[in-house]
Amino acid sequence: MDKQYGGEQAATSQAAPGAASSDAALVGFREDRWGAVIVAAGRGTRMGTPESKQFLLLRGKPVLVHTLELFQGMAAIREIVLVTGAADAERCRRWCGEYGLTKVAAIVEGGSERQHSVRIGLDSLTADWALVHDGVRPLVSEAAVSACLAHAEETGAAVLAVPVKDTIKKVDAAGVIESTPDRSSLWAIQTPQAFRRARLAEAHERALADGFLGTDDSMVVERLGDPVAVAQGEYTNIKITTPEDLPYAEFLLEQRERGR
Repeated sequence: MDKQYGGEQAATSQAAPGAASSDAALVGFREDRWGAVIVAAGRGTRMGTPESKQFLLLRGKPVLVHTLELFQGMAAIREIVLVTGAADAERCRRWCGEYGLTKVAAIVEGGSERQHSVRIGLDSLTADWALVHDGVRPLVSEAAVSACLAHAEETGAAVLAVPVKDTIKKVDAAGVIESTPDRSSLWAIQTPQAFRRARLAEAHERALADGFLGTDDSMVVERLGDPVAVAQGEYTNIKITTPEDLPYAEFLLEQRERGR
């Protein structure tokens, strides 16, 4: 483990009932009490490039650097733990110095699954509250993150999400539609996801002991019986996963920079 390397687009819809919006008043939101686990250990193949998606260049900088810079600039964030592959630690360390990412307190080697990487990252976090964010979501806005953190402090746990726009079908193994869930109750879950650090760590340890593998961190917390609230996210908070995502991210970033 290495330590101390120093150195908006808003959603087009209004906040749905029961969800805190990105524009919600952040009453009671306290600064400098949060730690961020940034997960960037994946080796996905859907991008179709030799380079991992988190290290591809987005307007001249690695995607991951854009992500880290957002949390570096937030007063709420006291420390950042970056989880990456062992072979990538050196260049990540170099970027932390090059881009002044002084809040990156540790760079740790991830596990075989994202869930394992989060658990490992939490071990290096000291803050009372923890957020987990995908390294390949560089376009999340500070307003959306702040809304998620404020909602978590109010309720105990919160995730960013947006109402689904498309009709969703449940399909069987033969490819035949079984049912159509009510779209009004369906949300597409994003990151960051925010929790009390000790509770999230407990949930991950329980999942490991039980051999449970979820698709996001809220799933492991839900297993403990804890409610997890939804904070209104943004449709522009895309996860860069497939080839068409990168040029779209470049377009969104260009539009955001022009609007400043």
